[in-house]
Amino acid sequence: MTSLDKIEDARVRAFATDVIGQLPFVPNEDQLNFVIALTQFLMFSSEQSLMLLSGYAGTGKTSLTGAIVKALAQAGIKCVLLAPTGRAAHVFGEYSGHAAFTIHRKIYRQQGYGSTAFTLAENKHTRTLFIVDEASMISNTLGDSVASFGSGRLLEDLLAYVYNGKGCRLLMMGDDAQLPPVGQVESPALNDGYLQALGFTVYHKYLREVARQSLESGILCNATIVRQSMEEGMASEPALQLDGMDDIQPLSSEFLLETISDCYDRDGMNETIVITRSNKRANLFNQGIRNTILYREDLLVSGDLLLVSKNNYYWSEEYEEIDFIANGDVARVVRVWGETESIYGLQFANVTLAFPDHGDIEVDAKIVLDCLMSDAPALIRVQSEQLYNEVMSELPGDKRSKYRELKKHPYFNALQVKFAYAVTCHKAQGGQWANVLIDMGGIMPEAKLTIDYHRWLYTAITRARQRVYLINYQPEENR
Repeated sequence: MTSLDKIEDARVRAFATDVIGQLPFVPNEDQLNFVIALTQFLMFSSEQSLMLLSGYAGTGKTSLTGAIVKALAQAGIKCVLLAPTGRAAHVFGEYSGHAAFTIHRKIYRQQGYGSTAFTLAENKHTRTLFIVDEASMISNTLGDSVASFGSGRLLEDLLAYVYNGKGCRLLMMGDDAQLPPVGQVESPALNDGYLQALGFTVYHKYLREVARQSLESGILCNATIVRQSMEEGMASEPALQLDGMDDIQPLSSEFLLETISDCYDRDGMNETIVITRSNKRANLFNQGIRNTILYREDLLVSGDLLLVSKNNYYWSEEYEEIDFIANGDVARVVRVWGETESIYGLQFANVTLAFPDHGDIEVDAKIVLDCLMSDAPALIRVQSEQLYNEVMSELPGDKRSKYRELKKHPYFNALQVKFAYAVTCHKAQGGQWANVLIDMGGIMPEAKLTIDYHRWLYTAITRARQRVYLINYQPEENR
């Protein structure tokens, strides 16, 4: 007799059976227990309760989510799919077969036309299950967005929004082996104690069993090795298994550019990413790729891929499809308009950008060129202060009037962007690419025994759908 046969409530048994019927495989015990627990959560949980699903790579979380969404639709139960970033929402929507939105787009509304402040929206949904993917990325600390989005605490705002709706519930899913939000040691959205302290009853299920067929993949096999090393205390660096693996392999610098070029030719630039440890190293890779592979001599040309490095609310005002341009959004240069402008100690260009994770919507904007080649993630403090002071000195009126005009100033609100051929792992988190090249060079042996390194490597490996290349990988025995 299976766990499902032991369920006395016919409604629970019927819905759980529907979910299982949508799966392309026979569920293991972890998967079955989650389906049963989710069904009971939907039918019997108290109003101040939520559910967490922690699932490692290769444990079937993607397939389960697709099955749940289909079963909910058949049962007439409404659901809303959310993710922390545009790229994560795009990936979530693809594998679930259901439209997905960013958390910010769903739960906040602009205070007024032209305002850079967003307040918590009213949840008009009733009896709806909100499913959030990549929950490990959700922060609850006050950041530079405190003056812009609700309370400034994204997790608490998400909870407030969902549970202000009549009969609404929340399921948050994530992988607690991945990197936590920047500056935090663990992910608050996957922490039972943290959520209980906020007044919620927490139902937490885990997917720990990696499917046998998943371990036949070199990518998932080695992700599992890194994760198990974490669980065993990181006494030594992860002993990756690369022999006989077609989808994960070491790559020396000698063949790096040739391999990147092959990836571009085979799958395209949008399906290839270099993941590295710092903005400085990402900058070096970006320059090398543009100069040596793409043969781009001009600072910026049509077709360049850019990564937004700071939230921007100014250039999206005219476009209903996008509320704001977010830190981490990827854009493709469609056109560069006119000549470069030198003003306020900086260089600017007028461009048309397409955002692939937002339906390829095209946005006309002014960008700061100085960020492109900088080792810093965005404008450094002295540059930001000079821009602010020089713009403010030109604006008429008293200080209050100047602040009002500052929000409308195209140069002060210019997009800050980097090239997007190589990125840090935090910037890559939530996305997936056919080809992922991981920069393993320059990492000190002692650093490889830390939780930060293990999470970084695990997160980087699991960004790949088809192939991983470990650049300058040196196993311990070869050093």
